[in-house]
Amino acid sequence: MAKVKTSYFCQNCGAQYAKWQGQCTSCREWNTIVEEVIQKEEKHTWKQGPTRSKRAVKPLKVNEIVRSEENRMSSGDNEFNRVLGGGIVQGSVILLGGEPGIGKSTLLLQIALQLPHKTLYVSGEESQAQIKMRAERINPSSENCYILTETKTQNIFKQIESITPDILIIDSIQTLHSDYIESSAGSISQIRECTAEFIKFAKETDTPVILIGHITKDGNIAGPKILEHMVDTVLQFEGDRNYVYRILRALKNRFGSTAELGIYEMLGNGLREVTNPSEILISRNEESLSGTAIAATVEGIRPLMIEIQALVSTAVYGTPQRSTTGYNAKRLNMLLAVLEKRAGFRLGTKDVFLNITGGISVDDPAIDLAVIAAILSSNEDIAIEKDICFAAEIGLAGEIRPVQRVDQRILEAEKLGFSTIFVSKQNKITIKKPGIRVALVSKIEDVISDLFG
Repeated sequence: MAKVKTSYFCQNCGAQYAKWQGQCTSCREWNTIVEEVIQKEEKHTWKQGPTRSKRAVKPLKVNEIVRSEENRMSSGDNEFNRVLGGGIVQGSVILLGGEPGIGKSTLLLQIALQLPHKTLYVSGEESQAQIKMRAERINPSSENCYILTETKTQNIFKQIESITPDILIIDSIQTLHSDYIESSAGSISQIRECTAEFIKFAKETDTPVILIGHITKDGNIAGPKILEHMVDTVLQFEGDRNYVYRILRALKNRFGSTAELGIYEMLGNGLREVTNPSEILISRNEESLSGTAIAATVEGIRPLMIEIQALVSTAVYGTPQRSTTGYNAKRLNMLLAVLEKRAGFRLGTKDVFLNITGGISVDDPAIDLAVIAAILSSNEDIAIEKDICFAAEIGLAGEIRPVQRVDQRILEAEKLGFSTIFVSKQNKITIKKPGIRVALVSKIEDVISDLFG
């Protein structure tokens, strides 16, 4: 039996050291040196049967390679399938991260309970009785989901040999440990080794593996950064615990787009798929209020109508405040500078607060015009009509710039009952007879005169 040998490596530059030290002498970074295994025992963690995946044994020219479609497995959750690009790919490894208590375990347990395939849900954090209590609230009649409480990977693979699941879920990778690594569970070496074992298992047996990962206080997945490079897909489950809505994003996806978005509503019996996010992101106030505007944005292939709220008031203290929720603060400062320089509005001595309702964050520049409309509405204390929405970007010269996929935004606004949408005059609209008034504008002054007279 070979003796386990370890060495110390810098995670930033890869320099090797015989013992641990606080600073790397090569890249001058602090606290980046960790212990890694460089020689370990030969191990066989599971029975290696004939692999179903065809691997190339010699180099091939690009035009000689036969391309085959990935075999996908439907999760039974339309939002989850959309973010993954159409379903779970056979043999893929998915890493799901998110803050504590946001609903990661609930989401994957809900998927495991509604899958028609044999599923093994391995938990290193909760007992089988605790998981049973949650399962009774979600779907108590599932017959294909097996629950295992275990933290040692060798025991997990023994159960995999006897059950032979079609999909494997690990909750969470930070709680597992392998006998071939001396360090404790949750350490850099253990996370990397355990992940490598599950990746090898997934590729050799074509069994999808979903891993739950903890995150640090900075919002990054705990463990070495190489963990995100090893897996096929990295998903982020986010949301404000003060709100009932959760958002699922893809940070990395080898089998699909990373621009898709899944929205859920947290209920007592699990997570409900939100099929029409526009209805929940727009407040239904009967009376018109100043400082609100509706923006037409697009996340992936899904158009969303979101509500922008702004409050402009006289600065009580010497320095005016600029506060944003769900929007880039630097972008807000740029838009305020454009209003001051190009449109003549004196907002330099006023506090400006901006909020995107629903607790979501939006990076689409197409909401610029709605942000400006909400700010001017609050500044003038004149309400914007409820059936007006906006979809345009603002340039530094005060011009209204075109945005992509404007037809899809117009159709979504028409479907939700809006009567007018403001877009750039430079946009090429292919819809012949839209059932909504499309106001083409080229400067901020055109919007101001149309809205406030």
